[in-house]
Amino acid sequence: LHTGDPTIYGAIREQMDLLDEKKIDYEVIPGVSSFTAACCSIKKEFTLPEVSQTIILTRIEGRTRVPKEEDLERLAAHKASMALFLSVKEIGRVVEKLIEGYERDDVPIAVVYKATWEDEKIVLGTLKDIEGKVKKEGITKTAQILVGDFIEGEYERSKLYDPSFSHEYRSGTE
Repeated sequence: LHTGDPTIYGAIREQMDLLDEKKIDYEVIPGVSSFTAACCSIKKEFTLPEVSQTIILTRIEGRTRVPKEEDLERLAAHKASMALFLSVKEIGRVVEKLIEGYERDDVPIAVVYKATWEDEKIVLGTLKDIEGKVKKEGITKTAQILVGDFIEGEYERSKLYDPSFSHEYRSGTE
């Protein structure tokens, strides 16, 4: 039995391999991942037209090494929406690497502690000020870090409800 999303940052693969080897039947039941729960908690959408159509799920290097090509500042350079797992304890290093990758310190960021739980905490800020806010709240684990311009700022409206846009259910006006 696993908590959270069984397919992200767990040891489920090696456990499944062992069960397969021993021919023990098992089932993997998906749940709601903490990155989507956290985004719902802040009432935002990861993918917005002309802002970001990509979500990067990652973590900062800790005891488990991260391949050089997946270092946080390299990923941040894509300017995509990001969700960081297992990283809030290193919020200072996270911010440093994100500023280097995004090349600015006003990028919106949210730290969501225990998303959807009764004792949930939401800390909003920018790369410039989030470290102090997180430390003030005493958040050191069980938190999802969400980063990107999807949190605040301008975006283009979806074409889905644009009357001039055609799709399988209606012909557009143009």
